[in-house]
Amino acid sequence: MLREKVENLLQEAFEENNSLFLIELNVNDSNHITVVIDGDKGVSVNDCIAVSRKIEHNLDREEEDFSLDVSSAGVSAPLEMPRQYQKNIGRTLAVTTVKGEKIEGELAAFENEKLTLKWKTREPKPVGKGKVTVSKEAVLPLEDVKEAKVIITF
Repeated sequence: MLREKVENLLQEAFEENNSLFLIELNVNDSNHITVVIDGDKGVSVNDCIAVSRKIEHNLDREEEDFSLDVSSAGVSAPLEMPRQYQKNIGRTLAVTTVKGEKIEGELAAFENEKLTLKWKTREPKPVGKGKVTVSKEAVLPLEDVKEAKVIITF
């Protein structure tokens, strides 16, 4: 019952700020509520505070005692939702496919549950000695992606 109340309150919070969306919601046996959110334009501390207050101020501690953690998806966390792929177009991803293949490339597009990765690699020349830089592209259906993480560069 507590989970249902929290889901409804989260829905209201996301209607108030429609750039935010839910990544994960857990409510354990001791009523510890963990909420992980992300946003189309990132997540600020104030966004986490607003979502936390929306939940905390609308639940009655006299009815059910609970603890609450609201956080943003971490930088090193894998992408979970299609909306996260959309917001990371143009960034470099490290993708592992369900077949175990590893691809690192720029997320060039995300449409119809498919991601397009582009990268450059050095390959031997077709004729003669030496190597040549070749542009590569892969289009992967989301169901073929086991894990995708954004590569942070400084």
